[in-house]
Amino acid sequence: MATYTFPEDFWWGAATSGPQSEGCFNKKHANMFDYWYEIEPEAFYNQVGPDTASNFYNSYKEDIALMKKVGLNSVRTSIQWTRLIDDLEKNIVNQDAVDFYNKVIDCFIENGIRPIMNLHHFDLPVELYHKYGGWESRHVVDLYVGFAEQAFKAFGDRVKDWTTHNEPMVVVDGEYLYQFHYPKLVDGKKAVQVAYNLNIASAKAIAKFRELGLDKDGGRIGTVLNLTPTYAASDSKEDQAAAHFAELWNNKMFLEPAINGHFPEELEEVLTRDGVIWQTEPEDAQIFKENTIDFLGVNFYHPNRVKAPDIAPNSVGAWMPNRYYDEYHMPGRRMNIDKGWEIYPEAIYDIAINIRDNYNNIPWFVFENGMGVSREERFMDKNGQVQDDYRIDFIKEHLACLHRGIQEGSNCFGYHLWTLIDCWSWMNAYRNRYGFISNNIHTQIKTIKKSGEWFKQVTIDNGFTD
Repeated sequence: MATYTFPEDFWWGAATSGPQSEGCFNKKHANMFDYWYEIEPEAFYNQVGPDTASNFYNSYKEDIALMKKVGLNSVRTSIQWTRLIDDLEKNIVNQDAVDFYNKVIDCFIENGIRPIMNLHHFDLPVELYHKYGGWESRHVVDLYVGFAEQAFKAFGDRVKDWTTHNEPMVVVDGEYLYQFHYPKLVDGKKAVQVAYNLNIASAKAIAKFRELGLDKDGGRIGTVLNLTPTYAASDSKEDQAAAHFAELWNNKMFLEPAINGHFPEELEEVLTRDGVIWQTEPEDAQIFKENTIDFLGVNFYHPNRVKAPDIAPNSVGAWMPNRYYDEYHMPGRRMNIDKGWEIYPEAIYDIAINIRDNYNNIPWFVFENGMGVSREERFMDKNGQVQDDYRIDFIKEHLACLHRGIQEGSNCFGYHLWTLIDCWSWMNAYRNRYGFISNNIHTQIKTIKKSGEWFKQVTIDNGFTD
């Protein structure tokens, strides 16, 4: 039996987002998902859309009381651009939205929960896509920075920890490459430009944060990246080369500018050679150099296993990053069959060591980790509580690997589960459940799962024994 004790003042918490918990109640603007649901509701599981969400807009007091009951000392959510801003061009705020977020933030603080606020969780106002091409446009980058400024001014007196984006790579993959988010394009060159613009948007928002002096009184700003460590199928030169490019594209394209203030030279060389390199502006290099993050949020769910591509990368056809690697399905891998993701806790140790050795041992924490299970009602006891021992085991395994990384010097200061309360999740809607707290979406009755009770003890003990 081993005891895992974590550093003093460790952040024990959970994560959600504005669009997935608040829904679209009382919003002037539609985001990409609001609009997509309007035009294609059948794309969403059981046709459940953002109008349902988890009712946080109306029940935040009761929901935060439940979070306190689970023992959380920190919670990450996001401010909806489409809620906060009335006039998207002039960045004039909506006073109802300011009042709502003020009440939410104050309620967190009153309950002893540290609020961490993210600014962009895939929820671009759809009219900025239809008018300008969304993140393809530098004008949209500037509008985003204006939105960030309004959020900083309105809430920066109490919110000390901010992040610019959540999983920006998902915007690139989902919207421009692999068709799992609206507008479901397949355009490698646009994807490259969008990746660049998301990076410069983050750096410019960080510059605005510091310009406003919010870093002077304990304020910090970072970004949240979904890190999927790359593992080659074999030691062969071809498989190793495939893994090298996959790492450059999937992880380092956002890690390097965020932490080191520039893009990987190798990646730029490949993109230039292939004729898809992004457009830049003269001042960008300096902006990146001067506005790196204070801390890193890491979302980890599964590893990325790759092998040499079956087709030569220089084949004729439209450019896609995965011309340089193919997905590798390792025989015997452990799976969460419901979600289709490999379970590999050891990767979280590898992330910890990578950050320690290659990224200045920057302060970081696990912003999201978790497992989605469908039809959780299968596991309800006679009292209506979900007996999610599988989730407890999953968390224990990941925490044990994280603990090892911390013991070996990695500067990790917290762990957040995805998610607090079962929440709406894009096309997946409520198919897979991730929360410490179950949510009956028909009655909005919320009940703490067994994992929530277990986690409460973890927060008390600042660790666990297994």
